[in-house]
Amino acid sequence: MYRSFRLLAGALGIACLAYVAPIFAQAPTYNVGATPTGVPFTFLDVKTNTIQGAMVDLITAIGDDAGFKVSVRATPFSALIPSLTSNKIDIISAAMLITPQRQEVIDFSDPIFPFPEGMVVNVADNSPYKTLTDLKGQVVGAQVGTVYIDFLRREGEFAEVKVYDSLADMLRDIGLGRIKAGFGTAPILKYEIAQNPDFKVKLVSTYEPKMAGSVGIGVRKTDGDLLKKINGSLAKLQANGTIANILAKWSLK
Repeated sequence: MYRSFRLLAGALGIACLAYVAPIFAQAPTYNVGATPTGVPFTFLDVKTNTIQGAMVDLITAIGDDAGFKVSVRATPFSALIPSLTSNKIDIISAAMLITPQRQEVIDFSDPIFPFPEGMVVNVADNSPYKTLTDLKGQVVGAQVGTVYIDFLRREGEFAEVKVYDSLADMLRDIGLGRIKAGFGTAPILKYEIAQNPDFKVKLVSTYEPKMAGSVGIGVRKTDGDLLKKINGSLAKLQANGTIANILAKWSLK
């Protein structure tokens, strides 16, 4: 009788472990903020109504390596950091530069790739612009929430720095002659122009960037363990060529 009881108890214990183990082994899911207008890093794919792009592929690959899942949420660029600090999202994976000002509020992963600024002018403008001084007294523009707004106001002597909700709006105004030039991240501007020739704008090849920084993945300052996982996976994905393949896929190499 006692032996039968022990066998029954053992069987029940094994059954309980078999039931509980998958619960403990279940991978956590993190909400990832990504902008719908940062082609080709993050953008809304209207065919699938999902956010796609290089940074989406990257954070998905990191999650696969580090053992977590991601749920990508469309978030305006200017709302990324507020959404992170208010726990609406857990990770920022977008075309966001690592800057000292942002590092005061959130933590960033190790740098992923360089991200210099670019200048865009009307396609008919052949002036060999090199610095902001060459645009003294002109009206220029940049996208809301980006570092370029403060940069232009601090470094240039412009008649006005216009703030745009999207790069498309800015590029359209440049093509129509409403502003002299626009500033943003060079790889994104290059991709936007290639995809939208009707804008009648071009990148200025002679312009010398002053804000050449790097993109990083953002997390809350309280999420040190998550940051370690992200950095560990980043190093592996850099070494095995995964990141290079992602960048090549989105014409960023």
